[in-house]
Amino acid sequence: MSLSNIVKKISVFGLSSAMAIGVIACDTKKETAKELAENTGLENGYPIAPVDIRNVKVTDSFWLPIIKRVQEKTIEYAIEKCDEEGRFENFLIAGGQKEGKVRGVMPFDDSDVYKIIEGASNSLISAPNPKLEKLLDSLIGIVKVGQEKDGYLTTWRTINPAQPPATWVEVKEGKRWESLFMSHELYNAGHMYEAAAVHYKATGKRNFLDIALKNADLMVKTFGDGEDKIAAVPGHQIIETGLIKLYQITEKESYLELAKYFLDHRGDPENHELFGSYSQDSLPVVEQEEVVGHAVRAVYMYAGMTDIAALMGDQQYRNAVDKLWHNMVYKKMYVTGGIGAKHEGEAFGENYELPNLTAYNETCAAIGDVYWNNRLFNLTGDVKYYDVLERTLYNGLISGISLTGTEFFYPNALESDGTYKFNQGACTRKEWFDCSCCPTNLIRFIPAIPGLIYAKEDTTVFVNMYMSSEAEVALENQKVVLKQETAYPWNGAIKLTVTPAKQEAFTLKLRIPGWARNEVLPGGLYHYKNTVNDSYVVNVNGKTENATEEDGYIVLTKEWKKGDVVELVLPMEVREVIANNKVAEDKGKVALEYGPLVYAIEEVDNKENFDLLKINNNTQFKVSFEPTLLKGVNTIQFTTDETTFKAVPYYAWSNRGINKMKVWVEESKQ
Repeated sequence: MSLSNIVKKISVFGLSSAMAIGVIACDTKKETAKELAENTGLENGYPIAPVDIRNVKVTDSFWLPIIKRVQEKTIEYAIEKCDEEGRFENFLIAGGQKEGKVRGVMPFDDSDVYKIIEGASNSLISAPNPKLEKLLDSLIGIVKVGQEKDGYLTTWRTINPAQPPATWVEVKEGKRWESLFMSHELYNAGHMYEAAAVHYKATGKRNFLDIALKNADLMVKTFGDGEDKIAAVPGHQIIETGLIKLYQITEKESYLELAKYFLDHRGDPENHELFGSYSQDSLPVVEQEEVVGHAVRAVYMYAGMTDIAALMGDQQYRNAVDKLWHNMVYKKMYVTGGIGAKHEGEAFGENYELPNLTAYNETCAAIGDVYWNNRLFNLTGDVKYYDVLERTLYNGLISGISLTGTEFFYPNALESDGTYKFNQGACTRKEWFDCSCCPTNLIRFIPAIPGLIYAKEDTTVFVNMYMSSEAEVALENQKVVLKQETAYPWNGAIKLTVTPAKQEAFTLKLRIPGWARNEVLPGGLYHYKNTVNDSYVVNVNGKTENATEEDGYIVLTKEWKKGDVVELVLPMEVREVIANNKVAEDKGKVALEYGPLVYAIEEVDNKENFDLLKINNNTQFKVSFEPTLLKGVNTIQFTTDETTFKAVPYYAWSNRGINKMKVWVEESKQ
């Protein structure tokens, strides 16, 4: 169905035409102070600010097709699926515009609608689209119908509080908030706040923001310390970061205070009956040193803790997130950047428990991990956070969506026997899930990727991602336009043309990726079998620059003039990765990388010899770009004992049917 047809259908979905038009007309006033919408965001309270996606135009041959696929195909596809499964209808039933029972099987189905709105709003920032904007107004109108008069908004409980859609949601008296461990009432709200903040930023309209603020005011009135308030914390975290986004827009202190209240009282048995380690609720957050439990809940919580550390200068929170990050990266992260080893509880395993065939690595967890690491960088400027972010982004995150944009991985395993399945399936991508959090999370995340490329602090510009693009950066003393040209990740050549508004000194900091510094991940969980002998090369205006290297960055400080050109060449070669001996599953095995990409060997490319797969000290590697394979990829061909194999980027596996796959390959000592 085309976007035009969806607009027509959704605009009158379950409503009379007059009602649909009325909802849109009365709710789409734009904020007069448009600058407020443009300046809201994560940067408030952080020393380093991302360059906003409205000021970044991506032209990259690798990333632009992925972003456009989501904008042009995945958003429409998800709307159709949500329509089929009653996501929109639930709001209308809750508001009395339609009759019926709750549609769907999950208590968090409302959040899928919010995530689609967020992703589409991010898309509007970089690619204005009047039809899409009109569609969002219609969707927001439908959401408003489902909101109760006092601001409450969780459709399944409004429709029939005694009968939740999922059997694992406990109901006692059918009251609000009585089963916060699994009701997802606060989780739904958190995604709504996040989406409303982005929509406001994208359009300047208050229609969704006002719905979110009304709900947030109810939360402030309902939860906290005091006689008339409920002492509780959410079962599934994300309301914390959502409340902080609303605080950054409104400067309403009560939103920030409630976010901190929810975090402060986790692990507090005097506040509520504890949910346990599954929900990171067995110890106070400032005492937690090991990442445990449901991985998505965890990284959303850690992101909120980082916000509190930044906005409130809370050193205890800062110390806690440092310890948690070290435990995760040093002991519990896959070579793809994936997190959450266990199917049971979608959870982190024990230290060094990293199975391959049964690896869970939920796509949502990878997305949450990127959000968290981006915050940690904005707080500290430390290159290690972008090293983790890049590894996750190129491997364990975009693996979650097919090259068509309409099939998805929920778990992201590192091995497939072609038959093994659990929960949402591990051998092949699926068109949709009953629990559709991952597809809609990809929709909200991918259009915002341009905001990860550049950052700024005072008179310094950070170039953190290598992606063809053009950005306008407002520094403390002037504006600078940067034009980046590269074929990364297929090769390591990057060209940066600098156009300052005036000839004045400022600093460019170019990230040297961890793989180019001979570091797989910080902490030594993995290491390269051989170090790269060649170093990077930096030229400025065609002349070799003896640039300063500082904490993983090439630092270039000078009085820049229009047309100055910086060229960076990062050395790329096939790298063999070895895991720490404590990772039992990977003993005697190696994984292959080229640049930022982890590689996988699929049976479809190695039909005659897949089961003979080995690598030894005499194995020779050859890299070739194959433009017609998997939308154009570098492949690695290698020969071991006269048997030839081919490997493809991990993110692209399972786009050619169900087949066997391995990331970790047995190492022969011959």
